[in-house]
Amino acid sequence: MSIREDFEKREKTFIAPYGCLSVASRGRLKVEEPCPIRTAFQRDRDRIVFSHFFRRLKYKTQVFLSPLGDHYRTRLTHTLEVAQIARTIGRAMRLNEDLVEVIALGHDLGHTPFGHSGEMVLRKIFPEGFMHNEQSLRVVDVLDRKGEGLNLCFEVRDGILKHSKGYGNIIPDDPEEAAATVEGRVVRIADIMAYLNHDLDDAIRSGVISREQVPKECSSVLGDSQPKRAATMIQDLIFKSRASGTEMNLVLGKDVLQAMTVLRQFLYDNVYRSRPVEGEFVKSTKILTELYCFFLKEENRSLLDKELEALELSNCKKNNPSIERTVCDFIASITDRYALDLYTRLFFPAPMI
Repeated sequence: MSIREDFEKREKTFIAPYGCLSVASRGRLKVEEPCPIRTAFQRDRDRIVFSHFFRRLKYKTQVFLSPLGDHYRTRLTHTLEVAQIARTIGRAMRLNEDLVEVIALGHDLGHTPFGHSGEMVLRKIFPEGFMHNEQSLRVVDVLDRKGEGLNLCFEVRDGILKHSKGYGNIIPDDPEEAAATVEGRVVRIADIMAYLNHDLDDAIRSGVISREQVPKECSSVLGDSQPKRAATMIQDLIFKSRASGTEMNLVLGKDVLQAMTVLRQFLYDNVYRSRPVEGEFVKSTKILTELYCFFLKEENRSLLDKELEALELSNCKKNNPSIERTVCDFIASITDRYALDLYTRLFFPAPMI
């Protein structure tokens, strides 16, 4: 018996009936020989952690663009916080922690530079529209590994795609919006828990809002600090959810769900749409729009090819039916600082030496 097979056997002793066993995976897009050491989901986790796209999250905005302070979140630290929250919930519910973790680690691989402002730019100017969860799936399916993709398991791909529905319900009512596994559904909630906590924390640290502005009903129910809020949300989901045979119904208590909903609206109104944040996003919108339009032009195709080569994306053009798709993939793949440097090189006058 291999190490992997031994672990798969042990999984059956500690994963609940509603959890997803590694051996029960619906498989990959392309069949592969199993690893003698790692389960299918452990293998997928490693593929994401060693991905170029994962490393780029370090320099992609969460809320505050190119923050100079060391304690502000980036898209990478957000991803790690989601993974930790999701693992805590998954362990308590006796789910497959490896599956929970790999979905969390991969959920934002397709996010644009400059946070959600970048996403809104591409949604407006790319003819097919743009959603970062769909782009994350595109990354793991066709863009990574120089156009070969990571060939992840169905359950991981499904969880990545279903982790977000924009400003939809925290726990979706529509079954079509929900991931196929409980692990995937947990990641969606963990994602919201993470950004509600750390975006509020960063907004207070930056001075965009004060602690006194936070709605009293949020503080009284969830707590008045980041650790207390996180603990309240996590514990409420764990203790209120109910298992029935092979099903797990994820539930948040009425008071906690209401407080989270109010807090999310508060962040949208007072942080994401605040003058300091919006002012920087207006600038980022101009940058990404002009870069997109520049690389669409026929005379700039050779320069685009060089940039794609630098990002190891040159082979992905074989999976792109149009130049618009190629440029969209390029823009979505670059980091904040890459976009700023590229914009400077292309549009700022160069001093004579």
